[in-house]
Amino acid sequence: MKKAFLIIVVCLSTVLFSCKKDKDIDQTNPEAVKSDTADAAFADNGWPREAENNGTKLVYYQPQVDDWKDYKEITARLAFSLTPKDGKQVIGVASLKAETLVDKDNRSAFIKNLQVTDVRFPALDKKKVPEMEKLFKETLPVSGDPISVDRILADLSQTKSPAKGITAKNDPPAIFYSTNPAILLIVQGEPVLVPVEKTDIQYVVNTNWDLFFDKTSKDYYLLAENVWLTSKKIDGKWIKTGKLPSGLINLPSGQNFDDVKKMIPPPSTGTAPEVFYSNKPAELIAVYGNPKFIKIPGTKLMYIDNTENDIFANEADGQYYVLFSGRWFKSKDLTGPWTYAGNNLPADFAKIPKDSPRANVLSSVPGTQEAKDAVMLAQVPTTAILKKSDAEAKVKVTYDGAPQFKPIEGTKMQYASNTQEKIIKVGDLYYLCFQAVWFMSTSPNGPWKTADSVPKEIYTIPPSSPVYNVTYVTQTTTDTTVESSSTAGYLGAFIIGATVGAILTYGTGWYYPPYVYYGGLYPIYRPWPYAYGAGAVYNPWTGGYAVGRRVYGPYGAAGTSAWYNPATGRYGRSASVQGWYGGRTAASTYNPWTGNYARTNQGHNAYAQWGHSAATNGNQWVQTGHVTTRRGTAIGYETSGGNKGVITHRRGGGTTIHTNNNVYAGHDGHVYKKDANGNWSHYNNGNGGWTQAGTLGSSKKSGEAIERNKPNQGLGANGAGERIQRDNLPKPEQNLGGETRLGDRTQRDNFPKADQTLGQPNKPLGEAGRPDITNDLDRSALSRDRGESQTRNFQNFQHQGGFGGGGFRGGGGFRGRR
Repeated sequence: MKKAFLIIVVCLSTVLFSCKKDKDIDQTNPEAVKSDTADAAFADNGWPREAENNGTKLVYYQPQVDDWKDYKEITARLAFSLTPKDGKQVIGVASLKAETLVDKDNRSAFIKNLQVTDVRFPALDKKKVPEMEKLFKETLPVSGDPISVDRILADLSQTKSPAKGITAKNDPPAIFYSTNPAILLIVQGEPVLVPVEKTDIQYVVNTNWDLFFDKTSKDYYLLAENVWLTSKKIDGKWIKTGKLPSGLINLPSGQNFDDVKKMIPPPSTGTAPEVFYSNKPAELIAVYGNPKFIKIPGTKLMYIDNTENDIFANEADGQYYVLFSGRWFKSKDLTGPWTYAGNNLPADFAKIPKDSPRANVLSSVPGTQEAKDAVMLAQVPTTAILKKSDAEAKVKVTYDGAPQFKPIEGTKMQYASNTQEKIIKVGDLYYLCFQAVWFMSTSPNGPWKTADSVPKEIYTIPPSSPVYNVTYVTQTTTDTTVESSSTAGYLGAFIIGATVGAILTYGTGWYYPPYVYYGGLYPIYRPWPYAYGAGAVYNPWTGGYAVGRRVYGPYGAAGTSAWYNPATGRYGRSASVQGWYGGRTAASTYNPWTGNYARTNQGHNAYAQWGHSAATNGNQWVQTGHVTTRRGTAIGYETSGGNKGVITHRRGGGTTIHTNNNVYAGHDGHVYKKDANGNWSHYNNGNGGWTQAGTLGSSKKSGEAIERNKPNQGLGANGAGERIQRDNLPKPEQNLGGETRLGDRTQRDNFPKADQTLGQPNKPLGEAGRPDITNDLDRSALSRDRGESQTRNFQNFQHQGGFGGGGFRGGGGFRGRR
């Protein structure tokens, strides 16, 4: 017990010391820095990895993923070398099964409850197998080991079945076109006017721009960036004005008007934009002057360069194609009319080069690798583990008047229509989905208790319902905890099917009219989210959609970023680059799909109410093991309830592995490696050496005798690197990648070969290097290279502050109020 307590203290001291150092860097926002530090820690730091236990050393290579059931249970193979204390190195392959806990912010999957289902040693005396298998199982970390989601997806892209899309509504919205400076003014339904105290001014809350009404003159006033416009009719002609009513000049401070007050009196500069008006969410193609077309090499496509929109011309069919919220629409003319084109998109779109300025659209082109990645990532759940008592204490539901419920089309269920919370009535019980956690009650007003089970009927709610997104939240419970999982649909990104493949879109395409309540001091306006009018652009690094183009206004989609906060008695609006699992700005933000609003100096996601990284609450864990990677040590933890995860520490010292990640586990139970020339070798059954695949028994070796360096010869700073003596191969520094391989000198004893295939104890091992096996290994190697590249690119994106909203077309440009 004392030992466990000491371990916890050491663990926490390391975390606290790290946080203290970061706190000195940014005194203005220590919590944000602490969160960012934690983010950086939970990362895949490279393969292969090394673990030790009582002198036994294990080096294990990147797992080859065979399946990721429901994106929660993974089965994989891995190759490894095992060196007992004062013993000989042996090489083997293992089959594994484990549960995963995913941190979407860092695109990392953490292994828990790992089971070794099979171990094979192709060149080991069968009498020694039980002992080596026992050592392997004792040394391999059973929890906490992080692996990049990108590495897993790269493996799965070869085998995973295509996802089934939802029944979306793909009718085009109203699409406007302009070659002059223009904005899109959207007011959902009739204007909802809220009085500004002590003035004759009212402001419109159900719009995406700063829009006011003067009760005295009956005029509307619109602030379009730095230009004031006025009109007698909200859908009429707008003209520039330099004169404002006294009510606007005297706007109160600290009541959501600070940004507006900066533009009073009106600036003398600025050009009046053309105003396009819609009473429903719409889209605007804004081209800055006459279109400038750029040819895309190798295709008959051209894109318009002088626009923020993704719009193309296809010389083959004479059609224009534009991408809105992940959906393609086409027209013979830029002014329309437009029709849905996602089911017959020209094949040339898949040929857009990956280095093209418009390569971002590949994520929305059916059949491309980028689209497959987006679809798979959308199905990976984000998980939080919470104490039931903590969650229940934070639940609060507010209705506008008495609770009101409306039927859910095609079901016997009803949903609460006059609250921003998602409450479903099933029979005589009420189920609340609050920040991706399910609660239940016998009354619409609570008290709310975490739900031990969720009725199956809830998962039949159709996309035409405004509460459809709750069908993407599932959970399990113990006596004291609740483990909640949510996927992309909960935050507004949905998979739709197409003829040649599935793609990820923003919104269901269905229009959910807003709700307005006039029973209090202020009219309460509650919008439902909608697919269009937000400038939604897919960001592959966040795995979701962000919103924001200048022409769509400072408050995003019409009304989907405005809400009434009964706690403050004020309206709030968002002004941020929003993804489906979060966004970061300096202002308050709102996610229309979840109903969350929160200060975002720490960012927010589906679990904002519960705190960042709720699933890895460090002060509750007990250290159970560690794994050393190229960049540090990951310490696993386990709760008394059996939940497991990882805490990663960056250290100045420690063991560094300098080796290529080029050893693989074949489906046939043999261990394979790939040399710099792309040739495969297998670990020889007969003599324990490496033999070129397909030449079993040959004396020609394509492998190497591996010799450990002396301490002062190590490639790492701490002298833990190793050097390889190669027979008839270039020196290590001449190889692609520039890293050397790891291992002790291979013992070439004439061990009998094993008689069992990996995962199939009753099947003989058989001859190595069959074409079907090496073809599969080629696919694994390509996937491993691609996963490595994607992982490093994402980590570069993180280090460059990518979550701030930059780095992709269409993001950013919004200002906001608190």
